Amino acid sequence: MQKRTTRTRGRLVALAAAVSVAVVGGTVAAGPAGAATGAEESGGTRAATQRALDGLVAAGMPGVAAETRTPRGSWFGSSGYADTDTKRKRTAADHFRAGSITKTFVATTLLQLEAEGKLSLDDSVERWLPGVVKGNGYDANKITIRQLLNHTSGVHDMVYTPEWDKDMNGPGFFEHRYDVKTPQEVIAYGLKYGPDFEPGKGWNYSNTGFVLAGMVIEKVTGKPYASEIERRIVKPLGLKETTFPGTDPKLPAPHPVGYSKLYVQNPGPQIYDATEYRPSWSGATGEVVSTSGDLNRFYGALLQGKLLPRKQLDAMLTTVDTGQQFRYGLGIMSRSLTCGTTVWGHDGVVWGSLSGAAVTRDGKNALTFNINGDWLDQSPPFENMFEGAFCGTTTQAAKPVKAAAPAALGALNR
Repeated sequence: MQKRTTRTRGRLVALAAAVSVAVVGGTVAAGPAGAATGAEESGGTRAATQRALDGLVAAGMPGVAAETRTPRGSWFGSSGYADTDTKRKRTAADHFRAGSITKTFVATTLLQLEAEGKLSLDDSVERWLPGVVKGNGYDANKITIRQLLNHTSGVHDMVYTPEWDKDMNGPGFFEHRYDVKTPQEVIAYGLKYGPDFEPGKGWNYSNTGFVLAGMVIEKVTGKPYASEIERRIVKPLGLKETTFPGTDPKLPAPHPVGYSKLYVQNPGPQIYDATEYRPSWSGATGEVVSTSGDLNRFYGALLQGKLLPRKQLDAMLTTVDTGQQFRYGLGIMSRSLTCGTTVWGHDGVVWGSLSGAAVTRDGKNALTFNINGDWLDQSPPFENMFEGAFCGTTTQAAKPVKAAAPAALGALNR
């Protein structure tokens, strides 16, 4: 089975000094005054989550914000800055690009379509997208929708191609970030290269597969995947701060500056402002813009069965081994934490933004956090966010990092 870890990524404002800014922590109670969650009462999760936030800034990130949600109320904490020049702090109202968290929205929509009898997850890609995946050793008759959603399709990841590097990393980012891309143009990066393995015979994270999944939604419904997600998920749940911007390069206010090292192979100290770009580059694999509160609400509703019948939810939560420290279901990750708790959600990274979201199986305890930077040299500071919020500890030991990339971030999308 082929395994992959994500390469370090980065962005454009000379921030070499700014990333070593003093840690600025802050918390705001958003539930009943003085109310503490049961987990906090027993494990000090809010204090541990704040330590994890501070640890990310100490590790060199410009700023980070997190929001937790429990039956006893919500809590918000931050560290560092939304803008290192003005020293503006992160807030709970910040909009950010959530990257691959988009994948859970896409998978949920396809599972709803299956529940309605409009498709089967075991339908072939060729049935719905005839002639789209062909050549270079591909046989779309042997690739199923299910395999697209759990990354067992073998379709090569477009992000890991020389062409993508040239066009969207390093100097190419500034040349092409305002380009408008169609899904067909995006998947062409990956399909130029042969499959990573025979369908169903391995696991390899494939952003290309989720762009294809979005195309299936459009073929089945006759509407763009984003329109279906908005109709089926965003509006019913009242996710008023969640959008799919399409070709709009700007973020809604308020939002942090998105700092990046532009994903160069051997990044130097230079950091750039990559806040603006056209998200059609990501599409169904990483387009969504949201807030921590909206994403906590989404994952809570999903795990509580408010979006899917039991059969489809069980299918979503049926995981496969990834060879990394998480397992993968249908557009969703599971993490087994050191305290014995398993949480469900997704990570996401795009230019200038690194996010994580997770919820307990009962949907009652949720965490979403966002870093307004897209590089991280070690996995423990990132994983400590989950350990802090759900276990009340931030004591994970550092682990070896392969190819200067955090193993825990292997499922992140740019």
